[in-house]
Amino acid sequence: MISRLSIRLAVTIAVSGLGVAFSMAAAGAAPATPAAPLAVRGACAQAVAPVVRCFAVYRRGAAKPAAAGALPQGLGPAQLQAAYRLPSKTAGVGQTVAIVDAFDDPNAEADLAVYRKTYGLPPCTTANGCFRKVNQQSNPAPLPDPDAGWAVETSLDLDMVSAACPRCNIVLVEGNQPSFDDLGAAVDSAVRLGAAAVSNSYGTNEFNGMGTYARHYNHPGTAITVSSGDSGFGPASFPAVLRSVTAVGGTSLVKAPGTGRGWTEKAWAGAGSGCSA
Repeated sequence: MISRLSIRLAVTIAVSGLGVAFSMAAAGAAPATPAAPLAVRGACAQAVAPVVRCFAVYRRGAAKPAAAGALPQGLGPAQLQAAYRLPSKTAGVGQTVAIVDAFDDPNAEADLAVYRKTYGLPPCTTANGCFRKVNQQSNPAPLPDPDAGWAVETSLDLDMVSAACPRCNIVLVEGNQPSFDDLGAAVDSAVRLGAAAVSNSYGTNEFNGMGTYARHYNHPGTAITVSSGDSGFGPASFPAVLRSVTAVGGTSLVKAPGTGRGWTEKAWAGAGSGCSA
């Protein structure tokens, strides 16, 4: 059975990850007109199904070095928890959130430690049992070959899980290759390892034969979230189109004092959408 916290965390993790990548870099006023897709560069190479690409992007010209002792630009854990009213300070103990990505991120734990220390979150390490990294067979070794592009996605995903639920355990399951054979096996392993929610930030345009891989994303009792992509309206993205998953697109989230929620939020124009075949 999926708890309410699991569902809220799963959806918020996915929304947060996309939002930070695309629309949360500046906490200014909401634009008066719909935002056009940003000038971005994909972290992962384009791919043709059944090979997939990650959806992390670099936003050109957006990042500025933070002053000494200052927090980075954008929305941190406190803002995201407040915006979605997450009980993250008291809940999440004993729950596991899984992240599925391709290739190995050799610096995953070290990068995660920097993010959590920067925002005053409790340590999440292999030593204290909070963090675990395994291959697609659920084993700690051998790990896949490293890939710098997919490592960007992995670090982003780890940071956003931490932001949404600092007390949750995190398991990173790494597929050998960015194929549905490998990533699907990694999702199955994540569920076997007891994850309450599994986050997938990758995909590809719908293709003939995609039903072959649908079973990997059908796990009643576990929240499976999938990014809808970052190319706006166009060909629908698999596996986000599946009925068994929650497809999540990016949003523009802006602080709005004086409103009931304290924030305004709208769908981001660049979030992936489309009509599924």
